[in-house]
Amino acid sequence: MHAAASPPAATSEQDAAIVIDRVDKFFGNVHALRSLSAKIDYSRLTGLAGPDGAGKTTLMRILTGLLAPDAGCVTLAGFDVVKDNDAIHVASGYMPQRFGLYEDLTVMENMRLYAQLRGMDTGQHADLFARLLDFTRLAPFTSRLAGKLSGGMKQKLGLACALMARPRVLLLDEPGVGVDPVSRQDLWRMVQALTGEGMAVVWSTAYLDEAERCDSVLLLNEGRLVFDGPPGELTGRLKNRSFRLEAAGAQRRAILAEALDLESVGDGVIQGAGIRIVLRADAGIEQIQALASRAGASLTPVPARFEDAFIDLLGGGPGGTSALAEHLPPVELPSDIAVSCRNLTKRFGDFVATDNVSFEVRKGEIFGLLGPNGAGKSTTFKMLCGLLKPTSGEAHVADLDLRRAPGAAKAQLGYMAQKFSLYGLLSVHQNLEFSAGVYGLDSATRRKRIEEMIRIFDLHDWLSAAPDSLPLGHKQRLALACALMHHPPVLFLDEPTSGVDPVTRREFWTHINGLARKGVTIMVTTHFMDEAEYCDRVAMLYRARLIALDTPDALKRGAASTDRPDPAMEDAFIHLVETSALADEVKAGA
Repeated sequence: MHAAASPPAATSEQDAAIVIDRVDKFFGNVHALRSLSAKIDYSRLTGLAGPDGAGKTTLMRILTGLLAPDAGCVTLAGFDVVKDNDAIHVASGYMPQRFGLYEDLTVMENMRLYAQLRGMDTGQHADLFARLLDFTRLAPFTSRLAGKLSGGMKQKLGLACALMARPRVLLLDEPGVGVDPVSRQDLWRMVQALTGEGMAVVWSTAYLDEAERCDSVLLLNEGRLVFDGPPGELTGRLKNRSFRLEAAGAQRRAILAEALDLESVGDGVIQGAGIRIVLRADAGIEQIQALASRAGASLTPVPARFEDAFIDLLGGGPGGTSALAEHLPPVELPSDIAVSCRNLTKRFGDFVATDNVSFEVRKGEIFGLLGPNGAGKSTTFKMLCGLLKPTSGEAHVADLDLRRAPGAAKAQLGYMAQKFSLYGLLSVHQNLEFSAGVYGLDSATRRKRIEEMIRIFDLHDWLSAAPDSLPLGHKQRLALACALMHHPPVLFLDEPTSGVDPVTRREFWTHINGLARKGVTIMVTTHFMDEAEYCDRVAMLYRARLIALDTPDALKRGAASTDRPDPAMEDAFIHLVETSALADEVKAGA
């Protein structure tokens, strides 16, 4: 590794960690970044936010020196990212979206390897390793293979490796993707400690609740910088425009769909038994008051969120009508219980992944399965889908026993996997054809369903493309189209919107709400706590066991305290995990 160059002479920007000056970047005909200028300071956490395809990752790769701008210039810690490329790699730490851990190496072996790649003598830095392991709470896991770590622990190991050379600037590209709230809280704790020591940290994210916690935010859209400043400054623009329809109850999905189609409403989401509504600029409250009156719901002003302001800045969210659901006939099932499991258990050797789990899911219900990384959600999911055979216990889908009639049961469900169950060697159109063929659709029905999915999910321009080349939002649409090709009465969604921006997430949930209103039963796992609010009920898993099962509002009430009288769903999640962990410690001590 080359020695670091000396920084240039002091300028008016000498106190800035990063200076971006009129940067443009093209990929063929795609203008990824458009005359972008911004300044990022030391001792601050700066969020880099925007929808899918906004240019976040392109900018991050330019900041690391992995891409060169086509116009303009960038300096990091006083070094030009093009002219002083070697110095950039010394002055910065970078954690990409898909961090390059070596899964067949242990935690300590990964750390030693990254130290060597940084040109460090690993024998001289035992104290640094010890500090990083303590900082990331990975000290008890140094001999564990990276491939055996949970998602949250992998992110912590990635952070430890990125901090190996004690960089002045830390660049994190969507570190919260696929990470549960408890692990995300640990990441925030570590990052805040780093900024407190003077480091500049850039946190790229598609999750606006993460951006809201940053000191400052750069908000991108279609390669342009549309906002630069503290989150509260943008949120302040929505004063007196955010409302909640309380006690909307069982009709909340129909009420939301109607509200989103009103001219005065720019955005809306379900929050437990209520609905959160954002009015357009200069819109009157009369339409939404009339809707609340018809629904027998009360209308209450609520503080604006950064996500509200983000959606408003982009012109509002999608409408409330799902073209997908409009094409589906009402679902008919032999009973009101669509999915059930009793004493469901799965062991891998001595390891218990799911431990004696029992619950029932009603027809037309949206049922959430939550838990920290490694809690057993995906294992339970796969057993209910017939993809894993239980060690013991029973699982039924549409009154069919997954042990005795696995083929018939699988025909009644659609499954959208955590990593998207698409075939990379097939084109988009071939993936649709394959899915239709797998479910045995006749040629006329197959042709009709494929044409419907192409139109509904706007896939015309991507039919000959490979799935991996699609933007994340379009990849998600394709995966959902394939899962629904046979019009299943039960739909399993395993972290379907991980990493997806709020606009695309709203489009996705418009379809899900529409499907539920047609009687489709939906089971979903998610680490995005606002999505859990859409569920009728939520089952919480921790250490392979079911520790809670109730409505989102009831779970939030259980986490209420004097300090936090109106807890969010994330607060409820953390409260349940901490309470269960404490009970386990007391039991072990006894």
